[in-house]
Amino acid sequence: MSERQAAGFGAFVQAAAARDQLVVQPRMGFSDPVAMRTGLAATRGVAGCSVGTITIDAHTRVGHLAAAESALREGTDLNGYPLVSHSLDTTTRVLSGIRGDDFPVQVRHGSANPLDIFRALLAAGLEASEGGPVSYCLPYGRTPLSESVRNWEKSCDLFAQLRDTGLEPHLETFGGCMLGQLCPPSQLVAISVLEALFFAQHGIRSVSVSYAQQTNREQDHEAIVALRRLCGELLPVTDWHVVVYAYMGVYPETHAGAYRILGDAAELATAAGAQRLIVKTTAESRRIPTIEENVRALEYASWASARVSPPTTDEPADSATYEEAATLVHAVLNLDPDLGRALLLAFRKGYLDIPYCLHPDNRGRTRAYIAPDGRLEWAETGSLPLPAPSRPRAATRVTAAALLQDLTYVRRKFDAQ
Repeated sequence: MSERQAAGFGAFVQAAAARDQLVVQPRMGFSDPVAMRTGLAATRGVAGCSVGTITIDAHTRVGHLAAAESALREGTDLNGYPLVSHSLDTTTRVLSGIRGDDFPVQVRHGSANPLDIFRALLAAGLEASEGGPVSYCLPYGRTPLSESVRNWEKSCDLFAQLRDTGLEPHLETFGGCMLGQLCPPSQLVAISVLEALFFAQHGIRSVSVSYAQQTNREQDHEAIVALRRLCGELLPVTDWHVVVYAYMGVYPETHAGAYRILGDAAELATAAGAQRLIVKTTAESRRIPTIEENVRALEYASWASARVSPPTTDEPADSATYEEAATLVHAVLNLDPDLGRALLLAFRKGYLDIPYCLHPDNRGRTRAYIAPDGRLEWAETGSLPLPAPSRPRAATRVTAAALLQDLTYVRRKFDAQ
């Protein structure tokens, strides 16, 4: 295991980046405390620079705490760790001797109402989590966006109090992963930046911005560089980094295809100047991966990232992706100085509009498609403050059959190589 030097989640990642090491991280959560501790220990021991994950179960994410507590009493396995329902002593035993300055742990959840989760974070002294008022609302249910914004305002304000204990709270926006696929990169970048600005406005001084690997390596590189540039221009904090997610959509079914796409994600992250990678495993298309499968994926991603070099200088970022993302971000910022109100107005006006998202607060007037070169392009822009697609409408009309083809594009591409 590589030497560790930094304290705090954000500082740890920054120190690894200074050593040209990509930080790798699993998406791992177990309801059984022994299994959760075993998974964290295995992650800490990988050959590479890793951080730990405690992923919250589905009942806790949506506030069904009675169901989580019932499952614990009956010994029923959940699909994650019920942080709110486990006692503080139990969570302390899970983390003891594993989590520390040399191995930070992030709590991942997926909740539009995470206040109970953040209370549990504070009690356990855990300084890193993720999500956002848009990205953990629109894809996951029918919670009104206005309610999610209020919940996240309260949660950020509460989480910022962790600083009083000597810990620096860190939040990662999930905004770069909206619906996992078929959202053009410019809007992913814009939402990621806007959620990070929302966090900062509510007292969070250590943030990370996310981007999910999409359908074209060159376009993804443009997007990550654009994300870095916009953060440098707009974020009022200096402790920030970029995290890339291995593809979040329909995953390759073959062992070789899964490794190819993971290797591509690791190389992309490093070459484009990201500092952290959320990995996926060879089991993703079939079931929840085991601890051993996660370890193999983490070590493979670390190895693959070393095949390329990080950028040595700031790259020019005058790409179409940057121009579109900057236009979207500034259009939202001009609506209201309060980021929460600005986000609500943006969705009401259609300045932000997620393709194929069925949430009632999403206008649903945009569409996207995969062009012949694999780039994700706008087919219909609705009320987005962007030029209409350059191709005639008939040439970009998205049919049900074409949508199904696009949804499996990445699986077919990497399985066929």
